[in-house]
Amino acid sequence: MQATKRVLFVASEAYPLMKTGGLGDVIHSLPHALRRIGADLRLVLPGYRAVLAQLDSVRILGWLDVPGAKRVHVVRILEAYHADFAFPIWLVDCPILFDRPGNPYMNPDGRDWPDNAERFTVFARAATELAQDVLGMNWLPDVVHANDWQTGLVPALLGELDHAPQCVFTIHNMAFGGHFSLAQFNSLGLPRHWWTVEGVEFYGGFSMLKAGIVYADEVTTVSPTYAREICTAEFGCGLQGVLQISRHKLHGILNGIDETAWNPAIDPYLSAHYSAGRRQPGKVLNKQTLLRRFGMVAGETLLEIPLIGMVSRLVEQKGVDMVLAALPHWLEHTDARFVFLGSGNEEYEHQLRMFAAQYPQRIGVFIGYDESLAHMVEAGADMFLMPSRFEPCGLNQMYSLRYGTPPIVYRTGGLADTVVDATPGFLEQGIANGFVFDEPSSEALIVAVNRALAWYAQPRLWQALLRAGMKQSFGWEHSAQAYLALYRGQYHAAL
Repeated sequence: MQATKRVLFVASEAYPLMKTGGLGDVIHSLPHALRRIGADLRLVLPGYRAVLAQLDSVRILGWLDVPGAKRVHVVRILEAYHADFAFPIWLVDCPILFDRPGNPYMNPDGRDWPDNAERFTVFARAATELAQDVLGMNWLPDVVHANDWQTGLVPALLGELDHAPQCVFTIHNMAFGGHFSLAQFNSLGLPRHWWTVEGVEFYGGFSMLKAGIVYADEVTTVSPTYAREICTAEFGCGLQGVLQISRHKLHGILNGIDETAWNPAIDPYLSAHYSAGRRQPGKVLNKQTLLRRFGMVAGETLLEIPLIGMVSRLVEQKGVDMVLAALPHWLEHTDARFVFLGSGNEEYEHQLRMFAAQYPQRIGVFIGYDESLAHMVEAGADMFLMPSRFEPCGLNQMYSLRYGTPPIVYRTGGLADTVVDATPGFLEQGIANGFVFDEPSSEALIVAVNRALAWYAQPRLWQALLRAGMKQSFGWEHSAQAYLALYRGQYHAAL
């Protein structure tokens, strides 16, 4: 039997303490899945104000002097326990850098904090110190698993050590590169030998994401298709050449979902529970509740009209512009109703509000995020819109499949790896579970939705689609085994 692996996870957010996107979900779920198969875990997070406010049991492990931008910070390292985590959380507590309101990366105006380079350099330096057990906790990791640009300097810093643990770096989204200037690089006192084209230099500045890719022992991303896509100019965000050189250590391991939190048979947010074997009346009761939540009439006849849901950041990446362009067509040529939950681009928010005001019985809109409402949309909608132009993995399409709400997606990233198009051939094989289109345009989206509406009008076909999706497993077990094999040097999967 192989020895237990000690794994130090380093990340900038983790649900439910801090979450801005899918990264937060992964940093909660994956470590727990690894723990269930024998890993010994610690999680390092920045000591944000919002995180510290949620913790009851906290003790001081010690203090570190950590270089920042032409100054040294006295950083307090805290150990905390939380009901939603089965392992200790180590917090890098530096109030001048992390004791701020709201979003961890942006100020209230929606702009990046101007000292982000210093904030996450200090965080990375502190995490690297903890990986060496400088506080004498008698816990040395075998593996440091860093995540996204905010931790990109961790692999580089570990590379400066004589006896460093193995380092795995996971890219959750190439679109966020952690790009900073040469002046910032110099002010942080980072090693000069990093400043090369083969190192962290990126078009005259430096990229923390690039540092993670270059210096990590292994690089992963969150779906097999996205791992291939980011090696191309279309999806590589300027780093495709670096990734092509790194293909020998680049792996696409599909994210999972928390099948306890997202389970229509026990979901506390739902008005009625249901399962793959007994979908009704639970599914239709949730639809009725959702319609009423948005002030729409939910009589028996109206319940038969298809309801299409979308839970998303309202940004171009998510294809919101395509949806807005297609809405007039759907309103004129179909009887479908729509519910939207999300926030983002102010113009997109405004347009959705205008549609909802003009068609209050056809379109419901909630600007913002509400966890309970997100669950209600997944359960109550008949189909789910997710026309992302790129999607490293995506979680909502997996939630939708689990909740019997076939997703409508553009063929990209993790969407391509999880949604099987409703064609007669795939239906006959019992694997069709949604609707896929191949061109990122409103015209192609309209065709895909029209196909979905046509299938919805055929109850036998529709129920077969729901059944296939709901019977699939998207839990973390398979992915956790893949990561454990990677930690042990036993994972081999060609791109």
